[in-house]
Amino acid sequence: MPVIIHITYIKAPIEVCFNLARSVEAHMKTTSQTNERAVDGVITGLFEKGDCVTWEATHFGVKQRLTAKIIEMVRPNFFIDVQVKGAFQSFTHTHEFTEIHYGTMMKDTFVYHAPFGIIGRVADKLFLEKYMQGFIESRSNELKHLAELRMREMKSE
Repeated sequence: MPVIIHITYIKAPIEVCFNLARSVEAHMKTTSQTNERAVDGVITGLFEKGDCVTWEATHFGVKQRLTAKIIEMVRPNFFIDVQVKGAFQSFTHTHEFTEIHYGTMMKDTFVYHAPFGIIGRVADKLFLEKYMQGFIESRSNELKHLAELRMREMKSE
């Protein structure tokens, strides 16, 4: 079972980072490379515990749908979403936020099981884990950019 951990340091308050990470609109901006969009469930605003969303995106040239549910949330320190329906056999994505002296440390922990038994495990070793690592890193970097841009805009007002 692969575990991907990615840590990002953001020069923005914990509340700003936490809210951007659970924003539907920010999620779509940070995943524009896959044309991800919310198509069912909570499709605008901020996710809360118990919310479900169905995302439609293109991965590996194939349009896919994935439904996730927020199963745990402690504001502004963490939230956890899990796959309810989708391409993986299962996944759990933990989003953690820690206030540090100059901003926020954001930690993503993504644990998943590839589908299709042994074929899925081979695909995981060949390309899926690397792809998911890149996807999470890219989204985190984009979220960092949005948070720090928001802070610069607030300072210039």
